[in-house]
Amino acid sequence: MKDMEVWCQGRQWLPRAALLLIFAYIGWEHLVNPESGDLFKGLNLGIHELGHMIFSPFGEFVTVFGGSLFQCLVPIGSMFMFFRQRDYFAIAVAWGWLATNFYDLAVYVSDARTMDLPLVSPGAQGEIIHDWNYLLDKLGWLQYDHVLGQLIRLDATMCLMICLGFGTWLCITMQRSKPLAQGEFSELP
Repeated sequence: MKDMEVWCQGRQWLPRAALLLIFAYIGWEHLVNPESGDLFKGLNLGIHELGHMIFSPFGEFVTVFGGSLFQCLVPIGSMFMFFRQRDYFAIAVAWGWLATNFYDLAVYVSDARTMDLPLVSPGAQGEIIHDWNYLLDKLGWLQYDHVLGQLIRLDATMCLMICLGFGTWLCITMQRSKPLAQGEFSELP
């Protein structure tokens, strides 16, 4: 805790607060319209597709699951990287990024039976597999697609609340901290 308070000294809180407002807006949009897009959608999709390729040596089931798994592991890995760098606000942002992945995943899982979502897959030839129809069918859980989707949506909202709460606390701590003395290291805004 003390390390975070020291980290906040001399840092610019206003641009970070603006970024938190963007995340709050993203969260609001997902609550109003679960299928809404956000700034991260294209990035998340690219990471999802890369996950299929990375996990492809481990069999069909793991390959299909690997897309969703990887798109959630990348923000979590980012949190660990930012913790090692002691960039606490970046950790808060990574929680928000994870939330966007969970929001997208919740829509995808909930669509498992109806398969209404338009699917994309670079380099796919022939019919594209709906990941979550395949996975839940193999597990015998297809009838629980909406329940699982809602649980993932709850996870997304909790991640977003961590982002907003932790980020807000950091911004308030930055705003209240004493400015650095002349000649001390200060970051750029």
